[in-house]
Amino acid sequence: MSSALPSSSASSSSLAKVRLGFIPLVDAAVPIAAAALGLDRAEGVELALVREVSWSNIRDRLAFRQFDAAHMLGPMAVASQLGLGSNPYPVIAPFSLGLGGNAVTLSLPLFEAMREAAGETYRDEPAAHGQALARLVRQRAKEGLSPLVFAMTYPFSSHNYEFRFWMAEAGIDPDRDVTMTVVPPPLTVDALRSGAIDGFCVNAPWNVAAVEAGVGRIVAVKADISPSSPEKVLGVRPDWWTENLETGAALLRALERAALWCDAPENRAELAAILARPEHLGAEAGSLEAILSGDLAVSPDGTRRAIPDYLTFHGPAANRPRQGQALWVYSQMVRWAQVPLGEPLARRAAEAFRPDLFDAVFGPAADAQAPGAEPALTPDAIGPYVESFAVRRPGVTTDGAPTSE
Repeated sequence: MSSALPSSSASSSSLAKVRLGFIPLVDAAVPIAAAALGLDRAEGVELALVREVSWSNIRDRLAFRQFDAAHMLGPMAVASQLGLGSNPYPVIAPFSLGLGGNAVTLSLPLFEAMREAAGETYRDEPAAHGQALARLVRQRAKEGLSPLVFAMTYPFSSHNYEFRFWMAEAGIDPDRDVTMTVVPPPLTVDALRSGAIDGFCVNAPWNVAAVEAGVGRIVAVKADISPSSPEKVLGVRPDWWTENLETGAALLRALERAALWCDAPENRAELAAILARPEHLGAEAGSLEAILSGDLAVSPDGTRRAIPDYLTFHGPAANRPRQGQALWVYSQMVRWAQVPLGEPLARRAAEAFRPDLFDAVFGPAADAQAPGAEPALTPDAIGPYVESFAVRRPGVTTDGAPTSE
């Protein structure tokens, strides 16, 4: 048993139960650690964790009241405020579960073809990988070959937007030059191994798992693409929060204590062992500890990459949800024509992230941003920001009329 286990005078029967769904990813560490270390019970709640395989299951089970709360994609909460996707219903995010952890992984045959297409000038850098991919995509189109198939985990996800961002920076149109599809996180490695997809973007540990399985090559991580964009959040229904204010506050306090514990380097080995359990991630503890340390195996040939702050679990920038983050998500939804452009919609999108609820529990706090973050967007700045991208879909005004690309 961990030495971090706190004492609690409350009996299990007196604790408020919170049924929380999660996907087996390293960035589910905070609620997993809160339950494993007893930090939930120390704050007067009892977490019942339920492992799920897909984000659509998380969405539906929260909507159907089978979950009280969920480890959730930040963009999924924004989409819910805009009525997008199946079974749309409002979700709010009063707490962020951390930053970082995503990566783009390509199949080894594709990576070797990129190296060949780039020639002797090829550099092992994220931008150079993108340019090599763009050259290969153009070459394949000239030869009449079918488009490459790339996977993300959900249409309204940081993985979708970051994969698209990285390709578009290299001049690849993700809607016209390649095929984008959805694969649940735990199935990404098998999908790559089977040849069903040529690459994917997902959170840890599945990128390193593809490398260790000898089927994938990591070419870019979140820090290379959009380090301050939102990652996973605690998602709850507004009605649940209103009806369970004390339980909600206790849950946030437990998560904050767990985030602090998860972020401490001296706890990485124990956290890796907790995450490795079959009921959590079911991965190898040594590999998880290396990932938590930012020491990534990026190629089966033994190449590794050291990435400080690859995963950050604690701190104002990591835990306090910011409405500027929700607006960045909205900007990407507009960029790829998932939603019309308009200030009323932007304001609705921003309401998904609730720093006011965070501050009500922990006290007023400054609107901290992650190191390297771009200036926060405002609703009236979304249009010019989207127009600044060379690769984007035609926008749609609030009256539904298409704009020029």
